[in-house]
Amino acid sequence: MSEYDLVIRGGSVHDGTGSPARTADVGVRDGLIVEVGTISGKGAREIAADGALVAPGWVDIHTHYDAQATWESTLHPSSWHGVTTVVAGNCGVGFAPVREADHDTLIEIMEGVEDIPGTALHEGLRWGWESFAEYLDALAALDHDIDIGVYVPHDPLRLYVMGERGAAREDATDEDIELMGRLARFGIEAGALGFSTDRLAAHRTVAGDHTPAFGAAARECIGIALEAGKAGRGAMNLVSDFDLLDEEFDMMETMVTGSGMPMSFTLVARDWDNNKRLRGLLARLESANARGVTIAGQVAARPIGVLYGLQCTLNPFSTNPAFRPIQDLSHTEQATIMRDPQFRARLLAGSSDEPDFRIGGLWLDSWHLMFELTDEPDYEPRPEDSLQARADRAGTTPAELAYDILLRDAGQGMIYVPLTNYHGNLDVVREMIQHPNTLPGLSDGGAHVGAICDASFPTTLLQYWGRDRPYDRLDVPFLIEQQCSRTARFLGLNDRGVLAPGFRADINVIDFENLRVRRPEVHFDLPAGGRRLMQRADGYLHTFVRGTETYASGEATGALPGRLVRSGRTIDDARDR
Repeated sequence: MSEYDLVIRGGSVHDGTGSPARTADVGVRDGLIVEVGTISGKGAREIAADGALVAPGWVDIHTHYDAQATWESTLHPSSWHGVTTVVAGNCGVGFAPVREADHDTLIEIMEGVEDIPGTALHEGLRWGWESFAEYLDALAALDHDIDIGVYVPHDPLRLYVMGERGAAREDATDEDIELMGRLARFGIEAGALGFSTDRLAAHRTVAGDHTPAFGAAARECIGIALEAGKAGRGAMNLVSDFDLLDEEFDMMETMVTGSGMPMSFTLVARDWDNNKRLRGLLARLESANARGVTIAGQVAARPIGVLYGLQCTLNPFSTNPAFRPIQDLSHTEQATIMRDPQFRARLLAGSSDEPDFRIGGLWLDSWHLMFELTDEPDYEPRPEDSLQARADRAGTTPAELAYDILLRDAGQGMIYVPLTNYHGNLDVVREMIQHPNTLPGLSDGGAHVGAICDASFPTTLLQYWGRDRPYDRLDVPFLIEQQCSRTARFLGLNDRGVLAPGFRADINVIDFENLRVRRPEVHFDLPAGGRRLMQRADGYLHTFVRGTETYASGEATGALPGRLVRSGRTIDDARDR
């Protein structure tokens, strides 16, 4: 009889603690790591990892698989990228608690905020729950390829308690706040990983209205946090424009100190304010943590940007009056029409006549921020490669160049638009990644399926910052610690993120030299034939979840060991059958 279920031999082990790599074997039994070092005993399965990097599974703390996880066992695209634990319910949006009469409203919020097709949500969601505990039970009833945990989100909470008043964003009464707080606490006691809220103006329903929690008074957010904190566990997540930076940060600090729960918030660098807001947030972040107030900025591994294409939600001509008659056709039909010289001349003679709230109210023809997306994608493009710069050199217009790119690959050409974190380079991203009070996040896996495909952030973090950036690369042990043990510890998931005896056997075996993200592509495989951007990766040789191999050379094995992760319980208790 074998001493181990699995032995991974001779790999370059990065244990997730930030320690230097060492050549070692990793022994697994009953879903746990039992030995790391020189192992003489035999495994029922043995993997030769000579020359490969062996690391814990990635823990992605900012996704939106709230709906997908109720109808699908494979949480793509995240599980293609070595992610073994995801956290949903971010940004204050989700699907519980809910009354039947509000099903459509929550779908409209999710469709607008996270760009998930309403048709897919209507078709895919089977509901069958009202309370947050019942929603968790519904998630627990379905096997997945990776683990999933969920926050209690503010928008459905407000709608459930306040009804029409909540949707209309009226001020909450003391009784409203008390009930919202108790329901948040009940959700955490049932296993939610914490509470999330949204204060971002760009987040709107599909009809263009602000979400219920947008602009909620500080007393409401603080009141919910204080009551939710009585559960004695969990964390909080917040997104905000920080237009009133000090007031918002004061509120966050009060929420953290009063509840005892740590908080993470979205931290991005914007070029239009010369990073003034970023500097202010970093100063407040450092001050808070120095006083023992645990707040972390969630940072992206590359620019937060959108993809334009005929198959995507947006393209540079989406608001051009000449494009509107064909906007609802398939991309192949659009491409056929666009090859007509007369249509081309008519479209290029017009112009986008309004900003689009789906990208924060920006105009769609910011040519100096547009770059052709190639395989493999360049997420730190040079300013001289923008469509504006290329058109200037070629003596044409950037609109003509964009037009031609969209028609490539039978109408599947794409344009990349970095909206934040990009100032001609990614130096500010490096600064944010290195900051002692930040965590990697913001991948939005499962969301923005027609405009963004950032679930590959964990791969980018390791590949680009650890190997490919021409200068100022970051140490690989540090990057792995950030994406594994630090993200896990922040959420109280202390059983994962480290390769050491007693920890869960969530493991990646990676061909580091050949690790790369592929060009995103559009699939029509959501319920009701819904569209979504997907992105795969090369270089993941083996991914294990709780000691069971889920992916081999990027292909699913069919195993579904992933479970709902409930706060305050061990992984073996998380499944209620």
